[in-house]
Amino acid sequence: MFARLMQAAALTAAMALPAQAAQDAITLAMVLEPPNLDPTGNAAAAIDEVVYANLFEGLTRIGPDGSVKPGLAESWETADGQTYTFHLRPGVQFHDGSAFDAQDVIFSLDRARAPDSTNAQKALFEGIEMVEALDPHTVRITLKAPDGALPFKLAWGDAVMVDKANVKDIATHPIGTGPFQLGEWKQGDHITLTAFDGYWGTKPALKTATFRFIGDPTAAFAAMMAGDVDAFPIYPAPETLAQLQADPRFKVLVGTTEGETILAMNHKTAALADKRVRKAIAHAINRQELIDGAMFGYGTPIGTHFAPHNPDYLDLKAQSPYDPELSKKLLAEAGVENLTLRLALPPTPYARRGGEILAAELRAVDIQTTTTNMEWAQWLEQVFKNADYDLTVISHVEPMDIGIYGRAGYYFNYANPGFNAVMTKLDAATDPAERTTLLNQAQRIIAEDYANAYLFQLAKTGVAKAEIEGLWENAPMPANDLTAVHWRD
Repeated sequence: MFARLMQAAALTAAMALPAQAAQDAITLAMVLEPPNLDPTGNAAAAIDEVVYANLFEGLTRIGPDGSVKPGLAESWETADGQTYTFHLRPGVQFHDGSAFDAQDVIFSLDRARAPDSTNAQKALFEGIEMVEALDPHTVRITLKAPDGALPFKLAWGDAVMVDKANVKDIATHPIGTGPFQLGEWKQGDHITLTAFDGYWGTKPALKTATFRFIGDPTAAFAAMMAGDVDAFPIYPAPETLAQLQADPRFKVLVGTTEGETILAMNHKTAALADKRVRKAIAHAINRQELIDGAMFGYGTPIGTHFAPHNPDYLDLKAQSPYDPELSKKLLAEAGVENLTLRLALPPTPYARRGGEILAAELRAVDIQTTTTNMEWAQWLEQVFKNADYDLTVISHVEPMDIGIYGRAGYYFNYANPGFNAVMTKLDAATDPAERTTLLNQAQRIIAEDYANAYLFQLAKTGVAKAEIEGLWENAPMPANDLTAVHWRD
C-alpha cells in the first residue's frame, strides 16, 4: 500500500506543473502542532520550532553552529562569573510598537524565576539573585554563585523577552521583538508568520512563512512530491529520503540534533526503583536494531544523556550492551516475575515505531508492556507534568540538558545526591577543563546508575526544494530559524 501511494504521488507530481512559490514566501511542514505559542510556559519543542528567533528573542541566542551569539544584548561582560552586565541594543520595539528596554528584561527574568512560574526550564534561572537596571539600556544580573554558563542559559527559548502589557495573551496572541509577527493561526492546519516592518535588525528575505502540520509519514512524502510544501526541516519519513535525494527538485539535509532519544523510566514505579530492573531493561535493548527499524538507519547510538557531537561527550555504550541473557539473570536476582509496565508513546514517528520494537525486545526477556498511544497534549499532561507512567520514549531536544537529572519532581523522579553534588560544582565552575571533568563525571553517574535506557541521538533529516537556502542543517536548538532563509536567484 505504501509503495503504491508513493508511486501515485510521484506520478501526480510528474504530470502536473510544480507550484511556483512566491520568492518572498515559504511553506514549511512540521510533525507536531504547538499546543500554544508561549515558549516561557510550556515544554513542547514544537513551540520553539515556530517562534524561536522568528517571533521571540532573548538577550543571547544560539547560532546554527551551536555557539552563543548576541541577541537583544549586543554585548556583555563579567569579571567574576557572578555579576554580569548586559548592554541592550537601542531602538528595539515589540510588535505592538512599544519600546523594549531594561524594565522588560527585569520583568521577563523575574517572571521566569518567580515561585509561581510555569516555565518548563525554571531551573535555568534559579541561580539569579537579582536583576536590576543601571540605565534603560544596561542590565546587571547578580547570581547567587559564579556561573560561566549564564549566557548559554539565556539563549534558550524559555528565556526570551516578553512584554508585561501583553503577556496575559502570550499563548494565543504572542507579542515579541523578532523579525516576524503572528499573522494567522488556524488550529489543526497552519500558522502563518509575517515580516515585522519595525524589526531592529537585518530584515529577512521572506515576507511570509507558513507552518503546516503533517504528522503522517505517507502524507509527508506526498506533500513534498506534490509541491504542497517547500521544506520539511525535520522529515518524518526516512524510508523515502533516498527517493527524494535522487530527485533534482529536492535536497536532503542530514545533520545532528540535541535530541537524546531515551526510554525514560519512572523511578517511583516500584519495580523501576530497583537498579537491577533498570539495568535489565537497558541490556534488553538492541540499539542498532532500533535505529534501523524505527529510523531506517538514521541516528547515532548513545550510552548516556549527552550529544555525541559535543566535545565533552563520553562514549559509555559499553555500560549497557545488548545482552538479553544478562537481562533475564538480573530480573531473577531482583525476584521479578510477570512484570508488566505501562509504556506511554507520544505521537512522533520515532516514538511510535520505536515503541513497537522496544516492546518486542522487552517481551523477549519476559517484561510485558501495555502500550498507550498518546497525543502530544495528553503526553505533556499525564507523563511530563504528572509522571503518571512507567516507561516512555522521548527525545530531549534541549541543548546540554543533563542537569534535568538533578531536578526534584522531574518526571523521571530520579534522585542521586552524588549527581546533584557534581552539578552544584559545575554551576560554579568557569574553567573549561574543570567543566569538562565534571560533565564527564555526570555522564558516568547516570549511565552507571541506569537512570534511563539511552537509545540514540536523533538525526536531523530535512528535505527542501533545491532553490531554498539558509535552513539549518544541524539543530543545536529546537528551531526553524528563518532569519537567513531565502530562495536562490
